[in-house]
Amino acid sequence: MKRAIAITTSLLVVSVAVLSPAHAADKSKNKPKSKMASSMSSMQSMMNSCKPTSAVGHKPAKFTIPSYKVPAALVTFTFKTNCGDIVVQADGENAPITTFIFSVMANVGYFDKTLCHRLTTAGIYVLQCGDPTATGGGGPAFSFRDENLPAAVANNYPAGTVAMANSGPNTNGSQFFLVYADTTLGASYTRWGKITKGLDIVKAIAAAGVVGGKTDGTPKQTIAIEKVTVK
Repeated sequence: MKRAIAITTSLLVVSVAVLSPAHAADKSKNKPKSKMASSMSSMQSMMNSCKPTSAVGHKPAKFTIPSYKVPAALVTFTFKTNCGDIVVQADGENAPITTFIFSVMANVGYFDKTLCHRLTTAGIYVLQCGDPTATGGGGPAFSFRDENLPAAVANNYPAGTVAMANSGPNTNGSQFFLVYADTTLGASYTRWGKITKGLDIVKAIAAAGVVGGKTDGTPKQTIAIEKVTVK
């Protein structure tokens, strides 16, 4: 087991975070398309806009966490993907530790050229990213504590929520998930942000499905984080 990276507030411990019918075409040229047909057309158009990526699974980069600094109440992360930009507004007030550490990781390029490795399309509706190895078992040589956990109620992770994946209490690392439809989960995952732009991209990835026709696994449409900027 690797040693923890110590910072002045003793926030980190050693661990790796892991979350454990076709619509027929209308024959009438004068009749407007149904909402479903328009939605499917939009999804297909978005998939066609995805560009090839050179991202592959790789060994996580090593870096040092600096002394903790309280982040601004609102911090904006722009995840530049091969399918377009996904903008996340982080909640620095209610999830300051996560916001701070994610800012550090983004600024050192930890997420650059990483694949979103997991998509779920039944029961829970999330796209999971943040593992450089793209295996679901990778992450940094530290973990940090939970914060801003929701109540144990229905749809406690609504569409647009960005939350940490983990393997148990206080085991947050680098993996996170983007919720594309209202989802009910155990109140165990740190909610740290909200998608303000690009939710349609995540929905389109979900609509494309999972490799092999499964409901949980590698997204059929490859989506990679090319770079992350922080403001």
